[in-house]
Amino acid sequence: MTSNETKRPASGASQPVSSVRERDDAQLQRMGKKPVLKRNFGILSIIGFSCTILGTWEGLLGTFTSPLTNGGSGGAIYAYIFGWIGTFANFVVLAELASMAPTAGGQYHWAAMLAPAKYMKFISFVTGWFAVLGWQTAFAASAFLTGSMIQGAAILGNDAYNALPWQATLICWCSLTLALAINLVGGKLLPRAETFLLVVHIAGFFAILIPLVVMAKHNTKEQVFLSFQNGGGFKTQGLSWFVGMTTCAFAFGGADGAVHMAEEIENASRVLPQALMISVGLNGCLGFGILTAMLFCASPDLGGKLGKVTGYPYMGIFLEATNSVSGSLAMSAIVIVIYVLAMMGLLAASSRQLWSFSRDRGVPGWRWLSRVSTSRHLPVHAILVSVTISWLLAIIRIGSDVAMEDIVSMAISGIYLSYLVVTILLFIRRVRGDISLSNDRDDEIINVPGAKLVWGPFRCPGILGIIINGYAIIYITIIVFFSFWPSKMDPKIAEMNWSILAIGGAMFLAILYYVFRARHIYAGPVVEISL
Repeated sequence: MTSNETKRPASGASQPVSSVRERDDAQLQRMGKKPVLKRNFGILSIIGFSCTILGTWEGLLGTFTSPLTNGGSGGAIYAYIFGWIGTFANFVVLAELASMAPTAGGQYHWAAMLAPAKYMKFISFVTGWFAVLGWQTAFAASAFLTGSMIQGAAILGNDAYNALPWQATLICWCSLTLALAINLVGGKLLPRAETFLLVVHIAGFFAILIPLVVMAKHNTKEQVFLSFQNGGGFKTQGLSWFVGMTTCAFAFGGADGAVHMAEEIENASRVLPQALMISVGLNGCLGFGILTAMLFCASPDLGGKLGKVTGYPYMGIFLEATNSVSGSLAMSAIVIVIYVLAMMGLLAASSRQLWSFSRDRGVPGWRWLSRVSTSRHLPVHAILVSVTISWLLAIIRIGSDVAMEDIVSMAISGIYLSYLVVTILLFIRRVRGDISLSNDRDDEIINVPGAKLVWGPFRCPGILGIIINGYAIIYITIIVFFSFWPSKMDPKIAEMNWSILAIGGAMFLAILYYVFRARHIYAGPVVEISL
C-alpha cells in the first residue's frame, strides 16, 4: 500500500485540531458538499465503530451452525479462511474508494464518479438502492437476532420459561429504542460508547475463550480439520460447502459501515482506510480464534437439547464446558451485551446512508429525510425512519422465523451487490489508467461525476492493486450468487430462501420510481457548492 503525496500539508499529531477539521471541510467542499455534520470521531472511536459493526466473532457464535450443516467442521474452518481473504480484498477496494471520496454516500457516490457518463444516473441510483435495502434489513436482522438471543438466555437461566414470538418482538423494540436514544443524544456520546465497546469486544473475546478452552473436553484435530458434512443433501460436497460458506460472509458483513460516518470523522481520507484495514485484521483473528475454539470444544450434537431449544448452540456448548448455569449465563451475557450495543453503530451507519442518498434526491420524501437538526447536527429524520422500518419488520417475527431468515439473506445480498458494482467500476478505471496520482489545484472539484479522478492518500499500486481488485470481484460474485440459495436441496415452501424475490421485488419498485419520478430529479451526487 502507498500513500500519495500532494501539495497539501500532511496530517500529523502536532497539527492543531482546527486545521485538521478545516482541511476535512475543504476536502468535502472539493467534492461539492456542504459540511453540516460535526466531526466527533477519531481513529480509536471509528476503529471501535468498524470492529463492532463487523462483530465477526460474535456473529459467528450466532450463526455458525450453517457452515457446520453444509460443510462440516473442516468445511467451516476453510470457508472462514476463504471469507477472510476475500473480505481483505474487498476492504482494500473500499479503503481506496473511501480515501478518494470520503462521503456518507459511499457506494452510490463512488458508482457515480466511476461510471460512464451515459449510464451514470441509473447505475448510481441502483447502487444506492442496493445499499439502502442492505443496510435497513441488516439493522432489522441484528435487532431480530438480539431479541431471540435474549430469549435464549432466559431459557438457559430458567428451563420452565416458554419463549413466545411476540415476546421476541417486544425485546427487539426495546433494543431498537435504546439504540435510538443514544443516537439522538449526539455529541461525543456515540464515539465514546464505540471506544468503550471496542474494549468490551476484545476483552469479551478472552473472557469467553479462556474458560471455554480450559474447562471443555476437546475434540481431536482430525475431527476439527478433516470432518466434512453435506447436511443439505446437495449433489456434491463442494456445492454444500459454498452454500454454508455464505454465513462467514454475514460474519464479515458491514464493511462499509464506517464509510457512512465519513463526514463525522477527523482526517477521514487517511483515518478511514486505517480503520478498515485494522478492523479486518483484528476481527479476522478474533473470529478465527473463536471458531476454532468452538469446534474443538463442541459436542457432536452441538450443545444438545439446550442448543436446539434456545436456537443458539453456543449457549449449550458453554453449559457443557463449564457445567454451570451461572457461568454459562455470564459468558452468554457478554455476547448479548455486545449485540445490543452494536445496534448503536448499525443505526448510525444505516441512517447516514439513507440521509446522504436523500440529500442527493434518490428516495421518496428526500426533502424531509435530508434535513439535519441545526442544534444537534444530526440527520434526525433519517434516524427515526431507520428505526421505524426495523420496528415494523420485527413484527414479521411473530408470524414466521423463515421470513426473518430471508431478511438476513436480503441484508447480505443487498450490501454485497452494492460492493460488486463499485468494485467492477474501479477495476475498469484502474486498468484503463483513468485515475491520477495527485491533483495540483486546490480550487478544483474532483471525484464527482464528470470531474477529474484522483487517488486518495491510500491506494494499492500497480499490478498488485489490479490482482486484489480482481479477486474481490470474484469473491463478491460468489457470495451474492450463493446468498440466494436455500440451505437444502428440494426444500419445502417453508424452507425456501425467498430473499431473491424480496430484493428483486424491492428493486423493481425502485426502478419504477426511477422511471416515473427519480430520473427527472436524480442526477447523481448533487454539487451543493462551487469553488
